[in-house]
Amino acid sequence: MKGKMMEERIGILVFGAVFVDIKGYPFSLYRPDGRNAGKVVKVHGGVSRNIVEDIANVELRPTFISVVDKDAIGEEVVQKLKRHKVNTNYIRRIEGGLGTWLAIFDTEGELMGSISQRPDLSKLEEVLSEQGDSLFSRCDSVIVEIDMDSKLLKQIFQLAEKYNKKVYAAVSNMSIALERRDLLKTTACIVCNQQEAGMLFSEDFEEMNLEEMASSLSSYVVKAQFPQMIMTLGSQGAIYAEQNGHFGHCKAKKVHVIDTAGAGDAFFAGVAMGLTYGKNLMEACEIGTKLAASVLGTSENVNPRFLPEELGLKSLEA
Repeated sequence: MKGKMMEERIGILVFGAVFVDIKGYPFSLYRPDGRNAGKVVKVHGGVSRNIVEDIANVELRPTFISVVDKDAIGEEVVQKLKRHKVNTNYIRRIEGGLGTWLAIFDTEGELMGSISQRPDLSKLEEVLSEQGDSLFSRCDSVIVEIDMDSKLLKQIFQLAEKYNKKVYAAVSNMSIALERRDLLKTTACIVCNQQEAGMLFSEDFEEMNLEEMASSLSSYVVKAQFPQMIMTLGSQGAIYAEQNGHFGHCKAKKVHVIDTAGAGDAFFAGVAMGLTYGKNLMEACEIGTKLAASVLGTSENVNPRFLPEELGLKSLEA
């Protein structure tokens, strides 16, 4: 029985921070220089927290490695994840464990501006030192925010290489991610938006049409030796490129937008799930697009529940 427990799969391993998102919605046209009547809501957020719940909502039982506060809000975050069948056994409770994201949206659901305060994730180094081998030997793949502390990232990538696990890189802050280009070369797939891709390659993609963007992205990906990359384009969908020179475009789904927050995270989760469980890059983009559309039409930060079969997925256990 003990041996069987040691071999139990733990799904996709997700590393990152938890935030409390404070979001403001004006009742009428938003004026940056004036007072705006509206509503303010608080929800659990953070790129990695959103991603792990997105995966759990497709019944794929991911494992979350993170920290939360030692207060009622931190406990509420953990209990919600548990209800969604996220493995929370490796979440640590510390002072200052929750980050905060303050955001204001316009009446169309577009983000007007934001300020974030990140938590300290150094406690996760202890988790990796104590249980890293067990975690990485049993997971299906790994998701990280590439702008996390460099020492922590080094531990994660070393363990991923040791156990031959693919790493998928989410970008929260491209200015920091630019300092980790060496690590980007060892990730299975990089996902970022048009502006972030422009920063990464010092290129103005906004003046190009879709065909030019796809061809240009492909050229940069090949030269930079990135295995796979996706550039999201909002209502235009996404373009993707592979190290072998293959590239393409995935159309967006039409949807009435209520709130854009979390849509990019759902897209990333869909891509990571697809690539982890046997889909090619185009198929993974289509899964991501479907999940992103499901978030855009609600005020929630995560996609609603799907069965894996609805997305053409099966876990490695199945």
